[in-house]
Amino acid sequence: MKKIKSKRLLSLLGSAIVIIILVAPFSHNLYSQGKDSYKIIRSKMQVLNQILQFINQYYFDTIELDKLMEGAFKGMMKELDPHSIYIPGKKLEDIDEKFKGTFQGIGIEFDILGGYITVISPVADSPSERAGLLPGDQIIAINGKDAYNITKDQVFKDLRGKKGTSVNITVRRIGLDEPFEVTIIRDNIPIYSVRASIMYDDSTGYIWLTRFSATTATEVKKSIEKLKKQGMTRLLFDLRNNSGGYLEQAAGIADLFITQKDTLVFTKGKRKETEQVFIAHPHIGDGNIPLVVLVNRGSASASEIVSGAIQDIDRGLIVGETTFGKGLVQKQLPLKDGSAIRITIARYFTPSGRLIQRPYKNGGDDQYYLKLYEKDREKKIDSLKALRPKYLTRSGRVVYGGGGITPDIYIPRDTLIENETYKLLSNSKRPLFNWASIYLSNNEMKNKTSENINNFTKFRDHWSLSEHEFHDFLFYLKQEDIQYDSTAIYNNKNYIMNHLKAECAGILWGNNETWGIRRRTDNQIIEALKYFEEASCFLDDNP
Repeated sequence: MKKIKSKRLLSLLGSAIVIIILVAPFSHNLYSQGKDSYKIIRSKMQVLNQILQFINQYYFDTIELDKLMEGAFKGMMKELDPHSIYIPGKKLEDIDEKFKGTFQGIGIEFDILGGYITVISPVADSPSERAGLLPGDQIIAINGKDAYNITKDQVFKDLRGKKGTSVNITVRRIGLDEPFEVTIIRDNIPIYSVRASIMYDDSTGYIWLTRFSATTATEVKKSIEKLKKQGMTRLLFDLRNNSGGYLEQAAGIADLFITQKDTLVFTKGKRKETEQVFIAHPHIGDGNIPLVVLVNRGSASASEIVSGAIQDIDRGLIVGETTFGKGLVQKQLPLKDGSAIRITIARYFTPSGRLIQRPYKNGGDDQYYLKLYEKDREKKIDSLKALRPKYLTRSGRVVYGGGGITPDIYIPRDTLIENETYKLLSNSKRPLFNWASIYLSNNEMKNKTSENINNFTKFRDHWSLSEHEFHDFLFYLKQEDIQYDSTAIYNNKNYIMNHLKAECAGILWGNNETWGIRRRTDNQIIEALKYFEEASCFLDDNP
């Protein structure tokens, strides 16, 4: 951050800022708000000028002008609703990349383990996969430079780059005596919205969606088509902790399931151009697959648009926890210095006319997000149902507005998994992944020669770790000086052993299969599977 040390310079800058602000914004749009708006803005700009001058004269320390002004911008946006924000330029690129759905580089999911870049998984059909990188590989040098104790930021700088450029890496692999070099040509790397798309069992397809980016609807459509070919006759659609994204993509996904010409979502704002209506296309949707949608308190915005449409039109069953309750639409507007604001421009409504936005206070509501994590949140929501506006689905079922999407079937998150267990699973040294890498390198499994692991389905249904292998894992923890709670470990032994199996699956087949195994001890999923018969009542061919 550039520091402004000269008082005279700060004074000149402060004056210049005010002159620019006073002159530039008074366009037709501001005048259209009325003379009172003009007077207020002019008056407050004069006050801002005074504040800058007083800081210049009296503040005791060096001034970081960029930081100071960004604080003013953030404060201005904070006075609006909780979802209108200022985005500094240095953060904007990462945010935009997340939703564009692609970047350029070599394509690896990685972590820094033992001081070195460790491949967790090559991205499917990426340069790293084509070059033969495997989970557990360590990148010990980049272009001949030692990569020990490299930072994640530096990894991004060194391995990302323009399509067609090359990078030379030195790789150390478990089971090989000597490191080897690989030259990788950078390419476009997709950022997938679908985190997992897999057959949970012989008839149940499972899709886990983590965001709504520019490619999401296409990804979900391809996943559905793939799972149908694999024998899917019913679908579990997981939107838990999906905070949203593009409105158009949410409408596009709802369109994949709804076969009647009906409203999917509509928006209303102050300006006419912010008012939109999204209508289902009957020839696109599939109405003959029983659908269960899994949500929780982290499911927000676009996730609520999808689940709200499916609930209101009576296409499927919503299970889990009451969703976040975000019924506001934002538009991102670029600023001249490379930063941006994301400002609320409209409210959106589900097909029945529900506004599901939770109550909030303008000007910074500290409780707005804290309330989301209250242990008794569902009880409070249920107790306030009588005060919330009622709406009817297309078949006449009662649903509620003003506080998220209330599931048709409430399924709480499992509280039997102890915190100490979660600590072990999230340990920065990734002990489960490392043990699985070592274990597979010492067993015939690596070559998939065992009868029970020559395909994923057999592995999923028939292979398991032994008691001896579990104790070998505990011995590994001691060797690596990784602390754990013995009581918690044994209380959650089956859960941990399943996660070890999942790591093995990921190394053998990929991240998709990792989650295919990991989700088999997910209590919300296990419970959700019980309600497909009820979900079948919403099919097109049901009388």
